[in-house]
Amino acid sequence: GLVIDGRTLEHVLHDSLQNVFLELTAKCRAVVCCRATPLQKSVLVRLVRNKLKAMTLAVGDGANDVSMIQVADAGVGISGQEGMQAVMASDFAVSQFRHLRKLLLVHGHWCYTRLNNMVLYYFYKNVAYVNLLFWYQFFCGFSGTSMTDYWILILFNLLFTSVPPIIYGVLDKDVSAEILMQLPQLYALSQ
Repeated sequence: GLVIDGRTLEHVLHDSLQNVFLELTAKCRAVVCCRATPLQKSVLVRLVRNKLKAMTLAVGDGANDVSMIQVADAGVGISGQEGMQAVMASDFAVSQFRHLRKLLLVHGHWCYTRLNNMVLYYFYKNVAYVNLLFWYQFFCGFSGTSMTDYWILILFNLLFTSVPPIIYGVLDKDVSAEILMQLPQLYALSQ
């Protein structure tokens, strides 16, 4: 791991040392920046996101973390003693830092799985409908006549684009929360 303080971070964030710093941090399992200013935090997150092309997650609990949370791809605010500014600026909110593990490993895995299933479902729905239209044109001599009434098309899209997302969003859990907490490597497999 690497621990770096705010004064050293100020020198590292200049253009001449950014690449060296990123090479060093890429070799570390963890990098902890302490006593950094809000501007340094946001610049560091932006640097990692843009130069390493990595998805960033910022976690903060106070007003000094707002700029870092807003720059990151996903921001988590922890409600607590320092107020609610970080929570108000974040994408997700947790009451304690220990809940972050469940947010990422359980809900993150379920979210990836649900999104994957929904993308496949929409492709299937659209391919099935377009395939019907394509083959119907052979039978009507490419005259451009409509195969279905407009109200049937509206009902088809309404039923097939509103009901399945609700069902997937509420009920789809491929692995239980207990197993996901015990096996963190399942999170990487879902990506």
